[in-house]
Amino acid sequence: MSGRPLDVLEASLEDPVTVHLKDGTTYYGILAGYDQHMNVVIDPEESVSDRVDGDIDGEFAVAIEDTTIIRGDNVVSIKA
Repeated sequence: MSGRPLDVLEASLEDPVTVHLKDGTTYYGILAGYDQHMNVVIDPEESVSDRVDGDIDGEFAVAIEDTTIIRGDNVVSIKA
């Protein structure tokens, strides 16, 4: 997948994503929305009751439990 950042986010809507923040925290959930500032809305995975915080791609990630808005200024990367 290549292209402009917002095009990549558009293609990743409703897909599971891992969001890495400046403070080192990593969250995972379903990408529900975004805006031109790359603020993102993350929803919990439907199977979140079966999943716990844990190792995602060699890093500790926190499962989103409720719909969460993350300010784009805090985001380092988003992996689909």
